Amino acid sequence: MKLTLSGSLLIVLTLLGSSAAQQGAATGEPIVFATAPLPKGFLRQPYHFKLEAQGGITPLRWEVTNGALPEGVELAPDGTLSGAPTEADSFVFVVTVTDSGKPVAQKKKEYTVEVVAPLVVEWSKKPKITGHRLDAAIRVSNQTGEDFDFTVIALAVNENGRATAVGYQHFTLKKDTDEFEIPFGENLPQGSYDLNVDAVAEVASTNTILRARLAPSGKLQVVQSP
Repeated sequence: MKLTLSGSLLIVLTLLGSSAAQQGAATGEPIVFATAPLPKGFLRQPYHFKLEAQGGITPLRWEVTNGALPEGVELAPDGTLSGAPTEADSFVFVVTVTDSGKPVAQKKKEYTVEVVAPLVVEWSKKPKITGHRLDAAIRVSNQTGEDFDFTVIALAVNENGRATAVGYQHFTLKKDTDEFEIPFGENLPQGSYDLNVDAVAEVASTNTILRARLAPSGKLQVVQSP
């Protein structure tokens, strides 16, 4: 059979049109989220986690379409969460994934991320003067999955700037420890005192140092015994 030029052109245009139609209608497998529950974040510490999904026509584009991420954390179009959260709370947000198909396919999923302070130091017994003796107690929590090399120092500083150590502890604060109590106390000379309790936690595996300070709102008065 002999094809004319116009017949050959018609066949080529038909094939091209068929190919374009196939490309224009490109669709993939249904999008399925593959991410397990999000790891918790720690206040003012770097956070990095990549959300994953399968199916669809790549590349996939990720965006937050409802709710809010922790302040300081952003979601990149490739699904990477990164930043350093600046507020401790529970954050609920909805992510929408859009593929590159024609027509596009979308899938939504709600996520929750908890942001906690890695080191918590609170009063369990507020400072009290009885006679010449100062007594107090703190409770400490390690809310991470790493052990802390932990040091706490309590200093009472009088009106002349003279510091007296009224408490000192150095030990390993185990991971996931909740409200471990540390009492301290000491006899003090007469005077007016500022009390500062400083806690330092070192995490060797990440070369991280965490600090916290407690101080009562007013001065502590040790008076002369009658």
